[in-house]
Amino acid sequence: MKSTDKFTDKAEVYAKSRPSYPSEYIDYLISEVSLNEDSMVADIGSGTGIFSRQLLERGYTVIGVEPNDDMRTVAEQTLKPYSGFISVKATAENTTINDNRIDLVTVAQAFHWFDMEPFRVECQRILKQDGRVALVWNSRDGASDLNKESAEVCQKYCPSFKGFSGGMEETPIAFQQFFKDGKYELKYFRNDLPFDLDGFLGRYLSASYSPKKTDKEYQSFITALSNLFERYSRNGKIVIPNITRSYLENV
Repeated sequence: MKSTDKFTDKAEVYAKSRPSYPSEYIDYLISEVSLNEDSMVADIGSGTGIFSRQLLERGYTVIGVEPNDDMRTVAEQTLKPYSGFISVKATAENTTINDNRIDLVTVAQAFHWFDMEPFRVECQRILKQDGRVALVWNSRDGASDLNKESAEVCQKYCPSFKGFSGGMEETPIAFQQFFKDGKYELKYFRNDLPFDLDGFLGRYLSASYSPKKTDKEYQSFITALSNLFERYSRNGKIVIPNITRSYLENV
């Protein structure tokens, strides 16, 4: 299966269950990149528009580049009220954006799906001279017992599971090869995620590796996650310890 197809049929649960990013992180980006009312952002692999929305709420023009029809359609529907949103059906490696147009490229929860070198060249083409790239993930806190046990559940019932965030913690991405001169600013922001049972299950079902209802592992997966929720929840709520990680610099 092509990486662009991995989230087909998951757009609705993705939009409902995937978390946004801390407002402190958005503030940090705006300050570090010196964004202003005329700035243009390209959100690459924009999915259902979760990160795009947070930038649109701040008044910026955002070009959402998303190849998956299901995900892009949800973004177009939910972000229709924002006049600054421009939706583009294209890939990270060939965005179709004009040369030297973009002040900031953002990639939220998607960089591990890209072909890194062609994407780096594409960023160089579409960015203005001093434009920068921000790569960001909401990542589960690996020190958490809940997250360790949920990883074991995924390992058992999800044949394509390689680790959370595409296995990037287990096989680190070569950020030094991507950013100019191998230099980048790494920042961490706490972003613990509260869920009820439906939201907790949805967070896992929105993952590319999770089984679909037609898969034989589906019901066992749901049962195992529900048992985890029962053990770790309090008063019908559970908190997934989560950290937002950002990598920012020129390419």
